[in-house]
Amino acid sequence: MGPFWRPAPLALHLPAHGRGRALAPELRRLLRQRPGSWDLPELPGFGGPLEPVGSVAEAQRRCAALLGADRCWFGVNGASGLLQAGLLALCPPGSRVLLPRNLHRSLLHGCVLGGLEPLLFALPCDPLTGLWLPPEPERLERVLAAALAEGPVAALGLVDPTYQGLVADLPALVGLAHRAGVPVLVDQAHGDGGALEAGADLVVLSLQKSGTGLAQSAALLARGERVAPAAIERALLWLQTSSPSALLLASTAAALEHAATAAGQGQRRRAELRARRLQRRLEALDLPLVANGDPLRLVLATAPLGINGLAADGWLLQRDVIAELPEPGSLTFCLGLQPPWGLERRLPRALLALRRALGGDPLPPFAAPPLPLVAAPALPIGSAWRALAESVPLERAAGRVAAEPICPYPPGIPLLVPGERIDPARAGWLQAQRRLWPGQIADTVKVVAGS
Repeated sequence: MGPFWRPAPLALHLPAHGRGRALAPELRRLLRQRPGSWDLPELPGFGGPLEPVGSVAEAQRRCAALLGADRCWFGVNGASGLLQAGLLALCPPGSRVLLPRNLHRSLLHGCVLGGLEPLLFALPCDPLTGLWLPPEPERLERVLAAALAEGPVAALGLVDPTYQGLVADLPALVGLAHRAGVPVLVDQAHGDGGALEAGADLVVLSLQKSGTGLAQSAALLARGERVAPAAIERALLWLQTSSPSALLLASTAAALEHAATAAGQGQRRRAELRARRLQRRLEALDLPLVANGDPLRLVLATAPLGINGLAADGWLLQRDVIAELPEPGSLTFCLGLQPPWGLERRLPRALLALRRALGGDPLPPFAAPPLPLVAAPALPIGSAWRALAESVPLERAAGRVAAEPICPYPPGIPLLVPGERIDPARAGWLQAQRRLWPGQIADTVKVVAGS
C-alpha cells in the first residue's frame, strides 16, 4: 500500500447484491458464460412469462410453490411495470382505487393508462424525521368507510415494507379491506413476499431491492379468487415487452429460488447478524436510528443531530460513503445481502465525523402535510397531466390545479399529484418542502392553464 492507496467506496445502496458480491449462484454461473450467449429470444424450449410451456413457465410454477402463491409471473420492467399490470388487472376503466400517499409514482402512471380515479389517503407522519408511517388498522377502517360512502372501490393499494423498512399490521389491514369487499395489491418491492401470508391478493416483489437479482428483475404473485389470472395476463400483455430479456428472467428465477435454499437463508442470516452488531455499535455511540422491521435497512435519523439528510448525504459522498436514500430528516443505508468489507469499522467512524462536522441543535419538528383523510383529484389525473400547462411560482399556486407531480428524486413518492387543487395551506406546505429538499424541488409548479 503506497501513499496513494485509498479504500474502495463504502457502497451502501441498491441493488442488494452489492456490486455482485451476493448474486445468486446460478446467475453468477450464467454471467461467466460467453458474453451475449444468454441473450435469447422466446425460443420454444425457453418460452416467456406468458407462455404455458418452457423453462420460464416451469420456473414460475416452482417459484409460486416456494412462495405460497397460486401463480407467479416474472417481469423485466422492474416492480414498476408489474405494479401497473396488477392495478389494471384489478380495476376496470373509470373505477376508483384507494392508494396511500406514500405510493410509488408508477401507480399514478397506471391510473393514467387505465383511466382510473385515484383516491389518495393520508398517512401518519413522524414529526422527528418527516417520514410517512404505515397506516394503523383504525385509520384504514376510517379510510375505507369514507371512500365507500361515495361509491364502489375496485382495489386498495398498500406499501409494505416502506423504503425505510417500516412495516404495518398487514394481516389486520388486508382483513379490513376484504371484509369491505375490496381486493388488495401490495407493493412489496422492499420485502420478501410475506404479504401473501397476510392474505393479499396480488403482491409485487423487486429482486434487486430485497434479493440477489439484477436491477429490473421482478415478480408478480397472485393468490385467491378475487382477481382472475386471465385479467392479470391480459394486463401483462399490454404493459410488458414482447421481447423479454432472458438474462432478467433468469435473474428473477435464480434470486427467488436461491432465497429458499439453505445457502440463501444462511447468507441472509449472516448479513442480518452483521447488521445487528452494527446497529448496537451505532446506538452505543448515541447515533439515533429509526426503528424498523428490516435489519438490512439502516436508517439514521439526521434531524435530531441538527442535519438535513441531503446535506449529510453530500458530505458523506465526498468521503466515499454512498447511502441509498437521503431525505430531509433521515438517511437510509441499504447494507445488502453481503455487506461490504470493513462496514462495522468504517461507517461508525464516518457518522461520528459527520456529527462533529455538521451537527448542531435538533431540527424543528416536521409538519404533517395539510391533507384530508381521503381525497380525489379535482380533475381526472390523465386529463390534468395532458392539459395545456403554465408554470407559476409556488407562492402564487394557491387555487390552481396541478398539471405535473412534484416528486423529489429518488424515492419516487409524489408530494403533489396531477389534478389536485392546491389550496393555500398546501401551497405553504410545498414552499416549506422546497426549502427542505434543496435542489430537488423547483420554485415554480406547473398548473393547468386557466384553472
